[in-house]
Formats: sequence, structure tokens, C-alpha cells
Amino acid sequence: MSGDPSDHARSTAIKQLKALGLSAYAARTFVALVSLGQGTARDVSELADVPRTRVYDAADELRDRGLVDVKRSNPKRFWAISTETAGRHFEQEYDRRVTALTDALDGLETTNRSSQQRGVWTVTGRETVAERVVDLISAADDEVVYMTAEELLTEEIVESLARASDDGVSIRLAEMSDGTEDRLERTVPGARPFESLWDWSDTPAGRLLMVDRERTLVSVLVDGNGEHPPEPRDETAIWGAGRTNSLVVVLKALFTWQLDDDHDSHDE
Repeated sequence: MSGDPSDHARSTAIKQLKALGLSAYAARTFVALVSLGQGTARDVSELADVPRTRVYDAADELRDRGLVDVKRSNPKRFWAISTETAGRHFEQEYDRRVTALTDALDGLETTNRSSQQRGVWTVTGRETVAERVVDLISAADDEVVYMTAEELLTEEIVESLARASDDGVSIRLAEMSDGTEDRLERTVPGARPFESLWDWSDTPAGRLLMVDRERTLVSVLVDGNGEHPPEPRDETAIWGAGRTNSLVVVLKALFTWQLDDDHDSHDE
């Protein structure tokens, strides 16, 4: 295997272009043209290991995608757009595809999805759990009660809490360190604190979340398996929805007791 950095760069570029939807020959042809600046089918074939007759098909594909211009000379010459322009092109196309996908999935989603899931669902991995937390907070109409280990309080979650607060949702957050509470006070000024149920350093618990008293999530920190580096500890969560869901019933009772107890202690 060659240790030439340029070989690695070409291989990586081809792999990513294929992942973005180009055929193998089109990906190789584009990478070759970026290296050449411009060239004929023969030039590309020699550099990219693409049969010369297939270079024309690949160039047509690239031209249709707006990635290559063709000079009507004899022989034809091909010119690749700049890497910066190519990057913007794929970014815009990716955004369009994600938007189209989201719109299509929204059209399929049942209206009672957020409140009628039966049973308890499992989520594994810090990033995936954090995404589920953001989803649940974003769907809140009236109230969010959240208790978390500070290491799991990501910017995305803080931003989702801030958006919910701006929309008039009541935010209750368990007490944390002074620095973190100062940060939350600036970002989510309407949030009200309550006393945490435990000392996080003495427990493997990750977070507890209750939304509108009918959607809940609880997680624990477990030994990492190397799939989510560089975190030394991974995360597993369970969540449920619906007023009669067993997890919702248990956590609602727990939070209600804690919030009522916290309120009473402040009144004394």
C-alpha cells in the first residue's frame, strides 16, 4: 500500500464523492480533473484508471451535476469547478435532500406519535440519547423538568431549553454547580431550580427528564465500549410516553414528590 499522502487524499475524496451519490467512474474522473485542472479523456483515463470510453459518460454525469464544464474542441477537454465551489454545491444539495426527507417523513408521521407509544423504549449512546432529549424538550407544550449530570448538558440541550422557555414552557432544572447555574441563568433566565435528588458523583445515573407530565426519560452511565470515543463512560436510556405508561407514572410520582418537597422546604 502506498504511503503517498496524495494517494490517501485521492482515495478519501473518491470514497466521499461516492457516498454523496456519484458513480465510481464519475468520482474518479472528478478527482482526476481536480488534480489536472483540465484535461482530455485520455488524460483522465491515464490518471484515474477509468476506461477512456467511460470518461465521457462520467463527464456527462458530472456536467449534469454542475461539477464539470466541457470545451467543444477536438478532442473534448473537461474542466472541474473549484474545490470550494464543489463543497458548497454538495452542502446545498445535502441540505435540500435532508429538507425533502424531513418533509416526507413529517407527512407519514401519525398525529398521536408523541403521546401514544406503548411500552418502554431503549436508546444507547450519548449522542443518540442527547438527540432524544432535545426531541422531547422541543415537543413540550407546558412544562419541562430536567435533572442531569453536568457533563451531559450539551449546548444543543441548553438551546432547546431556551427555545422552549421563549415559547412559554415552564422550565424546572435541578441544581448544579455555581458556574453551570450562572450559564443557565443567562441562557434560560425563566428556568426555576429545584434540589437534586442525589449527589451525581456517587451514582451512575445520567439524567431524568419529564415533559408535560406525560413523556419521560431516564438514563444511566455505563462503561464505554469504544464506539463513542473519547468518552470513558457511555450512556443508556429508557423513555416512555402516555399518561398511563409505566415509566411515566413512576417518574411523575418521583418528580411530583421532589418538587412538592422542594417547594415546602423553601416555604419554611
